[in-house]
Amino acid sequence: MLKSISTFEQILKSPKHVTMEYTFLDFVSLLGALGFFIYGMKVMSEGIQKVAGSKMRKILGAMTSNRFKGVFTGFLLTALVQSSSATTVMVVSFVNAGLLNLVESIGVIMGANIGTTVTAWIISLIGFKVKISAYALPIIAIGAPLLFVSKSKPRAWGEVFIGFALLFMGLAALKGAVPDLKSNPEILSFLQHYADMGYLSIIMFVAIGTLVTVVVQSSSAAMAVTLVMANQGWIPFELAAAMVLGENIGTTITANLAALIANVHAKRAARAHFIFNIGGVVWMLIVFIPFLKGINAYMEATMGSSPFAQATAIPIGLSIFHTLFNIINTTMMVWFVPQIARLVTKMVPSKGDDDEFHLEFIGMNIMPTPEISILEARKEVAKFAKITTRMSEFTHVLIAKKQHKSRQKMMDKMKHYEEITDRMEVEIATFLAKVSEGNISEESSFKIRALLSINNDLERIGDIFYQISLTIERQLESAQWFSEEQITNLLKIYTLLDEALNIMRHNLNNDYSKVTIDAALNKEREINALRNELRRDYLKRVEKGEYHVKDAIHYIELINACEKVGDHVINVSEAVTGQI
Repeated sequence: MLKSISTFEQILKSPKHVTMEYTFLDFVSLLGALGFFIYGMKVMSEGIQKVAGSKMRKILGAMTSNRFKGVFTGFLLTALVQSSSATTVMVVSFVNAGLLNLVESIGVIMGANIGTTVTAWIISLIGFKVKISAYALPIIAIGAPLLFVSKSKPRAWGEVFIGFALLFMGLAALKGAVPDLKSNPEILSFLQHYADMGYLSIIMFVAIGTLVTVVVQSSSAAMAVTLVMANQGWIPFELAAAMVLGENIGTTITANLAALIANVHAKRAARAHFIFNIGGVVWMLIVFIPFLKGINAYMEATMGSSPFAQATAIPIGLSIFHTLFNIINTTMMVWFVPQIARLVTKMVPSKGDDDEFHLEFIGMNIMPTPEISILEARKEVAKFAKITTRMSEFTHVLIAKKQHKSRQKMMDKMKHYEEITDRMEVEIATFLAKVSEGNISEESSFKIRALLSINNDLERIGDIFYQISLTIERQLESAQWFSEEQITNLLKIYTLLDEALNIMRHNLNNDYSKVTIDAALNKEREINALRNELRRDYLKRVEKGEYHVKDAIHYIELINACEKVGDHVINVSEAVTGQI
C-alpha cells in the first residue's frame, strides 16, 4: 500500500527476535498507566474550570453573539480546559440557562473540536521531546501547599499544577508500559493481515479509534494512546491517522450515550456534535490518501522527515493532520449551522408539556462546575414556579364556576401537579446537595442555600394550592355554595395573589443580583391588608348571624390559605435578593 508497510514487513521477517516477553502483568501495567494519564488530565481540567469559574459565563455571553465568534470561543475554552467534553457540557448548561441559543452553541462545539487538537500538539512537541516527568515532582511541590489554603481559588490552582504534573507522569508511564517493538516484533504480526487491504484497512482502524475512545471515555486520552503507539512504531502513519478520525466519531458517541438520560438541550447538542463530526469523517475518507501525501510532502520540505518512513515523525504528522482536519471541517460546516440546528430540533423535539414530569434543565450525568450547576438549578426553579402559577389559574375557575364542565379534570390536574411539585423538590434538592459536596466557594454555597430555600417554599405553595382545591371540593359537596359576594371577595384576594406570583416568577427569571424586593413587599402588604379586611367583615357577619359558621368555614379557610401562599411567595423573593 505505502512504503511504510514494507518497512514493517522487513521488521517482522527479521530472524533476530523470535520470542515475545510481554506478560499479563505488563498489560495490566499498561492499563494502569493509561488510567494515570486520564486521572491527571481530569484533575487538571477540573482545576482550570474552577479557576475560571463564573468568568466562563461572562466570556461565553460576550463572545458568542454569532456563530463565528462562537467557534473562536469554543477553541479558546477547550485549549484552556484541555477537554472538549468539558466544553460541550458547559455549552449545554449555558443553553439550559438561556445564555446561549442552539445556533450559538453549535458554533462553540465546532470550536471545541479545534481546541482539542492542542492536546496532541502539547504531547507531540513536549511529551516526546522534553522529559516533563523529570520536573513533575517540583511542580507537585509547588501545587501541594496550595491545596491546604482556605480560599477556593488558590486550591483550584493547586489542582491545576498537580494535574499537569500527573498528566505527564502518566504519559511517561504510558510510554514505558507500551511493549518495545524492537524486542517484541511479533506484536505487529497481526498487522500483516490488515495493513495491506487498501481502504478496508483504513475503515477498520477508524472503527478501532472509535472503540478506543468509547472505552477510555476521552478523545484526548485516545489521542495520547495513538501518539504513543505511533511513536513506538506499532502502527504506520496512515493507520494512526485513521484512528484519529475514529476518535472524532468516538467522542460524539460518548456524548450521545451521556445524553440518553439527559434533557432535550443536551440531546440536541450531542446530535449536532455527531452530525458535524461524522460529516467531516466522511469527506476526509474520500480524500484521505492525497491529504496524507500532502502532509508528508510538507514535512519533508520543511522538517526533512517523513511520517511514512520514520516512526518518530508520526506524532507531528498526526498533530498536523488532526488540526487541519478540524479547521477545514469547521470552515466548511460553520456555514450550515442554522440548518444543523433545525435538523437536530426536528430529531429531538421538546416535550414542552408541564403535565408530564421531567426536569428540563437538570439531567446530565456529568457534573459541570458549581457555577454552571447553579445556573441549571435556577432555570429549573423558574420552571417550578411556572407550575405553581398554573395551579393558581385552576383555583380561579374552581371558585368562580360551580358547574364548570372540566371541574373534575382540573381537580385531577391539581392532584397531579401537587405530585409533580413533590418530585421536583426532591430532585432539585438532591442535585444541589451533590453540587455542594464539591469544592465550592462561599459565594456558591450561599447561592445553593438560597435555591434550597426557594425550592422548599415552592413545594409548600404546591401543597397549599392542592389543599385549597380540596376545600373548594368539600364546599361543593355541602348543601351551601359560596354567595356571589363571597366569590367576588375570594377572586379579589386570589387576583392579588396571582400578581404576587407573577412578580415572583419575574424575579426568578432575572439575574438575582439585579432583583429588588420592593414590588414583592408591596404586593404582600396588599394581600395582608385585604386578608385582614375580609376577616373582620367575616367576623362581623357571623356575629350578626348573616353567615352561619358551619356554612362559611370553608370561605375563611380559603382566605387564610391565600395569605399562607403569599407568605411563601415573599419568602422566595427574599431568598432571591439574599435575605435569608
